[in-house]
Amino acid sequence: MKLLLDLGNTRLKWAVLDGDTWTTRGAVAWSDDIERTLIEAWQALHGVRQIDGASVVDSVREARVEAIVMNMFGHKARWLRTPAEACGVRSAYAEPERLGVDRFLAMVAAYRDGDAPCVLVGVGTALTLDALAANGHHLGGLIAPGPQLMQQALWGATARVYPEPGRVLDAADNTADAVASGCWQAAIALIERFASRMASSLGGSPRLVLGGGDAAALQPLLALPSRLAEDSVLRGLAVWSAAH
Repeated sequence: MKLLLDLGNTRLKWAVLDGDTWTTRGAVAWSDDIERTLIEAWQALHGVRQIDGASVVDSVREARVEAIVMNMFGHKARWLRTPAEACGVRSAYAEPERLGVDRFLAMVAAYRDGDAPCVLVGVGTALTLDALAANGHHLGGLIAPGPQLMQQALWGATARVYPEPGRVLDAADNTADAVASGCWQAAIALIERFASRMASSLGGSPRLVLGGGDAAALQPLLALPSRLAEDSVLRGLAVWSAAH
């Protein structure tokens, strides 16, 4: 069996593969008790012989997870660092290692799923946009704050805008709704503009594939057709693991 790890900015996600079958999945936020949660979740796992991981976090958090893995399974995790090319996908970055491994693996999953040409959107702490051509070539992308982070930044930088929930409206008549509407609509506008600008390079009307913790909340607000892709980093990691 394989244990696959996705260390994201907000939380750690994991999945267990027995051959080609996904047997167990889970997630824990970094703000929670990581050690206790993982030990409780993994103590019933038997027969784990390989651990593959993808990480966008600092080395300290990687080391915490590595220690738990070693203690429980007696194997080191194999951390994927973003390659220039793998599994049919070629990075557009001149320095491939500077492309987030989560973005690369989302492209690997999309390419394996037959979604290319497409625009991949990651809606989490960051809002990431990537254009993937039909031949697996990455054409580049954009990074911006995610809608939740935009709101938090505004709350933290202003004296009279307070943290409170709001609705997403075309035009708001109160501050809470205005903040929520402005931040979510800014994300939507960037996605739709990027998709429009990249359309000619992607052969016309590329698929729009959404992933990340806030993808489901954002999807109904888009004017463009789209589909949700769950656990794209883990699924891309599974493809890479099988090939290596």
